[in-house]
Amino acid sequence: MNILNIGTYPPKQCGIATFSADLCRSITEHGHDIKIIAISDNSCSYHYSNQVIFNIRQNQRQDYMKAAAFINAATSVDLVILQHEYGIFGGQDGEYVLNLVKLLHKPYVLITHTVLPRPSKKQKQILNDVCHRAAGIVCMTERSRDLLINLYEAPAETVKVIAHGVPDFIKKPQDELKQEHGLENRQLISTFGLIGPGKGLDAGIKAVAELVAEYPHIVYLILGQTHPMLLRKEGEKYRQTLVDLVARLDLQQNVVFINKFLTDLELGDYLYMTDIYLSPYPNLDQAVSGTMAFAVGCGRAIVSTGYAYANEVLRAGRGLLVPSSDPHLLAQGMRQILDSYELRESLQDNAWQLGRTWTWFNVGREYINFFRQILSLNRISEERVLNYAKL
Repeated sequence: MNILNIGTYPPKQCGIATFSADLCRSITEHGHDIKIIAISDNSCSYHYSNQVIFNIRQNQRQDYMKAAAFINAATSVDLVILQHEYGIFGGQDGEYVLNLVKLLHKPYVLITHTVLPRPSKKQKQILNDVCHRAAGIVCMTERSRDLLINLYEAPAETVKVIAHGVPDFIKKPQDELKQEHGLENRQLISTFGLIGPGKGLDAGIKAVAELVAEYPHIVYLILGQTHPMLLRKEGEKYRQTLVDLVARLDLQQNVVFINKFLTDLELGDYLYMTDIYLSPYPNLDQAVSGTMAFAVGCGRAIVSTGYAYANEVLRAGRGLLVPSSDPHLLAQGMRQILDSYELRESLQDNAWQLGRTWTWFNVGREYINFFRQILSLNRISEERVLNYAKL
C-alpha cells in the first residue's frame, strides 16, 4: 500500500506530531510506503525530512485546497490518513479541514484524537462532516466509539477502536536507574508531557506537599519542556508560577523540573525508575492521553483523575482513580501506593499485561489490517459503480 499521512509532524513538538511519526514508522516497518503532508504554524518554519512532500500552513485556507488537488493528482496514493484534533487546523474550531476533505477524491481514514461529549454546535458539525466523508474512522476507546456513533452520527460499520501505541521501551532495573540519576533511596512520582495550563501540575505539587511530612524522601519529577506555542506567546511565565509555588510550599528538595523534550530512550529511563505515575488532568472529558498510554506501556503504578481515557484504561486494577484534581484526593491515592508494596506491584503487573500489547509494532499491524479492509471495500464499491454505469 502507498499511504499518505496528514497531520502535524516532527520537528514540531506536540502529541499528534509524535503520534504521526510513530505510526508512520510502524507502517514502514510493516513494509508499506508512507509519505507526509505536514501542517505547520504560520509563524514557524520547520526543517522536515524528505518524507514530507507537501506543507499546509495552518491558517492559510488555500493551502488545504491545494493539498487536496495535490493528493488527487498523486496516482501512487492508495489511502490517506487524516489525524484530527480541532486545534491543529486553521479557522474556527479547525474548520479549514473541511476545505480539504470536501475536495478529496481518495479514500481517507480519520484518526480522532478529541471526541467531545459536549461539543459546541460548530465542533459537532465539523466532526460530523469529516466522519461522514471518511472511508474509515479510528478512535482509541469504546467511549469515543459510542460518542462518534450516537452523538456525531458516524456510520457504526466504519468505526474501529485501536489503542494508542507506545514505543518498545527498553526495560532497565529501577535501582540502577535511580543510582545513575542520583536519586537512590528516593520514592519517585512523575508526570511528563509538554508543560502548560490545564495539565493539573499545580494540583500535583500541592498533593506532594501533603505527603512530605510522612514521606520526606519523595521526589516529584515534572518531565518536559514548556509547550512551544505557549513559550512563543508568553515565554516561561507559566512554568515560573509552578516554580514559585514550589518555593512557597518549601518543596525545593521534593520537586524537580526536567525542562527538555525527552527522547524515547530518556523517557523510558524516567518511567522505569518511577514508583508512581501521576496524571492529575482536571479536564474529565479528555478522550485520549498519550502520556497515560506510555505509563501503562511501561507498567507503572498510576494515580489519575477520572477523565474519560483514564476511566477506561485503568479499570480492572490497572491504576487508582480519584474523582477530581483536588490535591487532597490525589495525595490519598498516592498514599495508598506508598504504604503498600503489594498494591504497587499489583498495579504495575496489571498495567504491564495491557501495555505490552500496545507496542507500535502491534498497533501498526492493526492499522494495516484495517487499511486493507477499507481498500478492499472501496474497490468493491468502485466496481459496483462501474458495472452499474455499463447497464
